[in-house]
This record gives sequence, structure tokens and C-alpha cells, in this order.
Amino acid sequence: MIKDFATYKQETGGRALLLFLLFGLAIYQFIAAGFSAFAMICASPLLIIAIYVAFRWPMAVFWSLCIYNYIVFGLDRNNLMPSGLPVSLVVELLEILLLSVAIIDARKTPNFERAGNLMLYALLCWCGFCTLEVFNDTCGIGINVAAWYQGARMLAFQIIYAFLVFTIYINTPKRLFQYILFWGGLSLFGSLYTLKQKYIGFSPAESAWLVGSVTHVLQGGTLIRYFSVYSDAANFGEGIASAAVAFFIFGITNKINKYRLLFIAIGIFCVWGMFLSGTRTAMGCLGVGIMAYIVLSKSVRIAVPVTLFFGLAFVFLAFTNIGQGNQQIRRMRSVFNKRDQSANVRSINQETMRKYLREAPWGIGIGINQTNVPKNNKYTLMSSIPADSHYVFVWIHTGKIGLITFITTMLLMLSGACWIVLFRIKSSSLQGIGAGMCCAFIAIQVGAYGNEVLFQFPNCLIYYGGLTLVYTLPFIEKEWIEYEAKELAIQEEKERLKLEKKKASRV
Repeated sequence: MIKDFATYKQETGGRALLLFLLFGLAIYQFIAAGFSAFAMICASPLLIIAIYVAFRWPMAVFWSLCIYNYIVFGLDRNNLMPSGLPVSLVVELLEILLLSVAIIDARKTPNFERAGNLMLYALLCWCGFCTLEVFNDTCGIGINVAAWYQGARMLAFQIIYAFLVFTIYINTPKRLFQYILFWGGLSLFGSLYTLKQKYIGFSPAESAWLVGSVTHVLQGGTLIRYFSVYSDAANFGEGIASAAVAFFIFGITNKINKYRLLFIAIGIFCVWGMFLSGTRTAMGCLGVGIMAYIVLSKSVRIAVPVTLFFGLAFVFLAFTNIGQGNQQIRRMRSVFNKRDQSANVRSINQETMRKYLREAPWGIGIGINQTNVPKNNKYTLMSSIPADSHYVFVWIHTGKIGLITFITTMLLMLSGACWIVLFRIKSSSLQGIGAGMCCAFIAIQVGAYGNEVLFQFPNCLIYYGGLTLVYTLPFIEKEWIEYEAKELAIQEEKERLKLEKKKASRV
């Protein structure tokens, strides 16, 4: 089927598929965004320029997508985006533009055949289920296609976009390594931005945002939860902790000394940012992600020190009062407090949800919220109650059937990627990259169990895109070994010259 599609796109240029994508974008713009015809005409020169750049330098568009996806909330919070523009629109436009270029210029991007894997089939199952949810009228308010589309594109369709874009454009060892460095740079920027917030101060817009937040200014204003350029501290803490997992693993397994040190340094800065976020679930992300690597590494040499380190860290936080004078350590330690009020509130809320959702196996419907459910409706409470977790969010809107489908598809995608790391890849450094991506995906899933972070920017593109790359690794392993051999040769030559210079200086 994939080969037939490749033949089709070469013969026709994929015009039908392109029209379908553009039609979907048009629906979104006019139903969801509400742009006027005048605004569209004014923006058309920019669109023409973007299309020209995309065909001439498609990777420039890809890197722009990565940058914008990472800082979109920071731009929005600081009023650096046009008023009324949905924060997700530019991300979707760039993704659709990249896919359109790949379809039209098929001969230069012959990588669609790599998309035929377990992750694609699992995603199609999840997206198919979410599409059927358009007919869900549990609340008895009629079918609302616009509301469903807004919800489904964030819950399902954006994952498909990320999967296709990463499959097509990260297709060589050099690009793979460039992406890892690029992601590392963005993670380092996100961590260091908290340094600016802590020691230099917040921007006026950030300060105004903090005034209305009861979850970020704690203990009478003496404890601030820093959020960097993310939507909030929970999103930042769990996202940056998952990045730390990946870069620690990249650092441990990389054979190039300078990159090994760089990746470990990035991981340390990410952990530092995690603590400044004051997000307790982030510790679970970091711990579970690293422990998952023990399984994927199949190495006792790695398993013993890592287990010992995290065992000591657990004892330090759970059974001692060392560092109790530090507010951030004290907050992280509260995760082990069974009488914690926030955890109890979540348990009470979830018990309430369970009572309502017994009669709603398909959930209240995707896109349904307090803005479109009447106050006298039976499910008004379900449309407004805080989910506090993306898994609970899926449960509320798609019911137990949707939650089971979602969990099953996530496990299938992850299992396929882990299988590739364990049994299909021979290069130890490439195994490290695959393991890092898998463990980071596991870490962010732990975060999604605790907070609504999985489909937030920038996490969805980063971690679903990262898992996508694991499926492409077998296709580039031979080239990777050659690429790595050249890098090692350069490293050895530099070390030889350095040693000769050192010996000459002693004479």
C-alpha cells in the first residue's frame, strides 16, 4: 500500500491529498479562527513568501516549526502575537506547508514508505476513534462539528502531523544529530530563561500573569514556581524533566567526547530548571524515565549505579529532613506526603467523575466544555470540573471506551519503538538515541498522568516526534555508522595532534 502511494504521488504530485489538506485548513480557519476575507487577503503576500521558502529551503521551515512550537506560549504571554490568533494556528500552518511540499515535490522526499509502521497504524486507530466521536451527543445538545474539530485536532490530529513531518524530514544521520543539538539548544534556553526570571525578574506581562495565579505564587509570595516560556510551571517542569532523561541517556551512550559532555551538561541544566518549576510530578517523570533506561540498556554496569543513585535520592526525600530549609526541596518532598491537600482534592474530583461517567461510556464528547453545555444540563459539572491530568481529560471526553483505546494505542506505539531499540539496532550509540527518545516518551506520559501536559506546546511535537524518529533509525543505521566513524576519526586526529604538541612542549 505504501509503495502504491509513493507511485501515486510521483505520478500525480499528490494533488488530491493537497486539496484535502487545504480544505481541512480552510474549515479550521473559517469555523474555528473566524478570520475575515480581508485579513486573509492582507496575509496572502506572507503566505506566498512562506511557500517560496518552503520549496527552496524546506529544512528552514522545519527548524522554524521547532522554534515556534517551543516558544509559542512565551510569545503569547508577552503579547508578541497578533490579537485573536490561536496559538496553535502557526504550528499547524507550518506542518501542513511541510507536508504539502513533500507531496508535491515527491521525488526529492521519497520517505513516505518509511511511514508504514506500527506507530502509524496505532495513530490511525486513535484518530479514527476521535473522528467517530463527532456523533457523540451524550449531553443531548446536538452535534457540534466546530467544537468537535477544535478538540479533535489537539487530541489526535496534531500527533499525525508530527509523525509525518518527522518521518519525512529527519531522514539522514546528519539531520538526526542536528535535530538533537537543536532540541538541546531549545531545552538549554528554556532552562536558562528561568535564571532570568529568578535573578533578573519577570517581564511586565509575566508579572501581570502571575498576579492572577494562585498555583504559581505560594507560601505568602515567598515561593515562586517558575514557568520559563511554557504555559505554566507544571508543563515546564514535566517537559524539561523528560528532556533531561533523554539528554542524560544521549550523553552516556555517545562516543564523541565533546558531545557526551555537552549532552550531560544540558541534562543537568534541565534538572535545575525542573526544581525551579516546583512541579512535584516532574520528579516522577525523571525517575521513571531513567529507570526505564535500565531495562532498555540491558547493562548491569549501567543498572547498578543508576539504581543506587535513585535509591539514595528516594531515601533523601522520603525519609530525611536534610535540606528542609530550602523551599523547593521542601515542596518536592511533599510528593511523599499522603495527607497532601492537592492530592486529596484530585481523588475527590475523580470519584465524582466516576459516578457521572458510569452512564457515559463514550464520554461527554470531544470539544464539549462549559461554554457549550447549558447550566441545567446533567453533565454541566463534568464540562467544567478540573481534569488535572490528560488521562482524566481523555476519560471525561471520550469515556472509558476512549480511555482504553488511548492507552492501548500509546502502549502499541511505545512497544514497537522499544522492540526496535532492543532487537533491531546494533550500533550502541544509535541504541542510545532510540532509548533516550523512548524513555523521554515514557517520562512525559507519567507527567500526563499527573497534569494536562501531553498535548500542550511544545511537548506533543517534541515527544511524539521523538518517538517517530525511533521507527526511522533502522533505515539510517548503516549511514549512521559511517557518519560516526568519520566523527571519531576527526576526534582521534585532534587528540593525536594535541598529544604531539604536549610532548613537543616538554622537549
